[in-house]
Amino acid sequence: MDEYTLFPPGEIEGRQEILKTEKIDMKEKKSEITRLEKQILRYQNSYYNGEGEISDEEFDALWDRLKILDPDNSLLKKVGADNSDGFPKAEHILPMGSQEKAANPEEFYRWAEKHKYREYLVQYKLDGASIELQYLQGEFKKAVTRGDGKTGDDITPNARKMKGIVFSLPKDFSDFTGGIRGEVLMFHQVHKDLYSDKANCRNAANGLMKRKDGIGAENLNIICYDAMALENEKYFPDEKSKIEWLKSAGFNTVEMKICPDARAVVEYRGHVMDIRNSIPFDIDGLVVKENRIDPEDMKRARPDRQIAFKFSLEEAVTVLRTVEWSESGATYTPVAIVDPVKLAGTTVQRASLANWNTIKALNLKIGSRVVITKRGEIIPKIESLVENPPDSLEITVPDKCDTCGSSLVNEGTRLFCPNKNCGKRVLHQLEKWVSVLEIKELGPAILNRLFSQGLVKSILDLYLLKESDLCEIERMGELSAGKIIKNIHGKKEIPLSSFIGGLDIEGIGEVLVEKLEEAGFDTVEKLLSASKQEIAAVYQFGEITASVLTEGLNENRDVILGLINRGFIKIQGKTKTGNLSGKSFCFTGELDTMKRSEAENIVKANGGSVKSSVSKGLSFLVTNTPESGSSKNKKAAELNITIITESEFLALVNGTGSNNK
Repeated sequence: MDEYTLFPPGEIEGRQEILKTEKIDMKEKKSEITRLEKQILRYQNSYYNGEGEISDEEFDALWDRLKILDPDNSLLKKVGADNSDGFPKAEHILPMGSQEKAANPEEFYRWAEKHKYREYLVQYKLDGASIELQYLQGEFKKAVTRGDGKTGDDITPNARKMKGIVFSLPKDFSDFTGGIRGEVLMFHQVHKDLYSDKANCRNAANGLMKRKDGIGAENLNIICYDAMALENEKYFPDEKSKIEWLKSAGFNTVEMKICPDARAVVEYRGHVMDIRNSIPFDIDGLVVKENRIDPEDMKRARPDRQIAFKFSLEEAVTVLRTVEWSESGATYTPVAIVDPVKLAGTTVQRASLANWNTIKALNLKIGSRVVITKRGEIIPKIESLVENPPDSLEITVPDKCDTCGSSLVNEGTRLFCPNKNCGKRVLHQLEKWVSVLEIKELGPAILNRLFSQGLVKSILDLYLLKESDLCEIERMGELSAGKIIKNIHGKKEIPLSSFIGGLDIEGIGEVLVEKLEEAGFDTVEKLLSASKQEIAAVYQFGEITASVLTEGLNENRDVILGLINRGFIKIQGKTKTGNLSGKSFCFTGELDTMKRSEAENIVKANGGSVKSSVSKGLSFLVTNTPESGSSKNKKAAELNITIITESEFLALVNGTGSNNK
């Protein structure tokens, strides 16, 4: 593809190639930046001039990609412009900058963490065409389009036909000289009745407001949301007073909500998403700002103290109908069952609730209207509460273990059966051990029969089995029994991470154990003698995880010491040298020449470490589809992590590839 070729609309998301920071050719990088600049300028132009060619999500993907490649690019600091010939030009009184955006609650919370206001003023983000109405001593003089943010087209004759303009302000406001900012909108019913040939209301409104003959301008409305007085900067004491003043002066104004904190903003956004179809005009999000007026910030091309909190195709409002409690080992995890809803092209009916604390924090009930999200490869989850109808019911939490009848322990972050001899827990641990150590021929069905016949009640019991024990199982021959015994004892020397990870301690996998090893807890003895406080100080642990680990190790102490002291298991020494020494790898997608577990073992054997997710400090993400838009690929690009293919990974293993990171 030529570097100046524009991607066709609809193909942009799939073309988000990943930046390989350490390896990318500077010429290629410059070429991609040039291509992105050309695309952004084209699609900005089509958007502001009423013929938008791509969706907001596709444009945002281009914008975010340019931010990654060239964060200081001047285009990111400019405002898109409308360009109409035949109208006289006029300067703005109130600068028309563009807003920073938050595409989801996570991004909004990050912004709010930096902007901790006493309260947040929230307004609908109108999806139309920006306009400034200029007044002199209370009399309407000009209507100016957005233009480049400083100068726009004077469309006063057309604006005079639109609904919503006040030509002479009431007597009490006759001293006002300044600018009033609003949005030119076409209401849904007008679009349906008169302009259904146009793609959407915004395109239709843009076209009509710039017609030289002014025909159709009477079918447009202006809704106002900001104002600036020229002769008296203190004319408005705060942002709330602006809206109240606009209403009193006779203007149609944007909906306004005062939220006490960031969570309330997120919940209000959910409410607006819920009622969005009942609003007679288009909105595409919310504008969140401080109530205090900051004149300097208002003059910036991209104001810092306000943000556009946009809606997303990966979010929807639905109803929580019931909660199922998924059982995995000792733990009961809540799963929301909701009314079916379309998200990112798929129908979703189940969503994660994480734990009881999440349910309480969101104040969820059966019948709650909620915002559900699905982003990239992440399991759908309930993001926020919209409302609890009067007939909503409390969520019931299980109090007894379905298997052994023991009273469940609810710690808020975890609901679990405390009985270590519970049949469900024992079987789950056996399955986990067999899976981590990849003991072949020993599947769940055989384990279940061994357990039900009382032959195996712990991991240690597996290593005490004889062929004659297995032959007692129905349809188990001597040959099969011999293979199983051989396979059990075939994995004698294993890494510490596999040993601890195979014990099925809640939330403690091999990657976390590697963190412990890096922190100096690199032997079984050190782990067994470590205190909760010492473990909590290790990166990515904390008090809750440390408590779970130390309790789990203590509970399994007899099994751990029995396996080691009786020589059934030997812990491998940590490999310090090798072509991958000091490097960490995360694998995603299918590999061509080996299983993922085999690739991970190769990493460990060559001195490297394996991570299950993309996070800061990762050396390489290995994938055979580096061009895909998967969440791991995107996260790697954001963190400037090098992405390599399977063949490049093997070259590193063999010492023929670049190992610089």
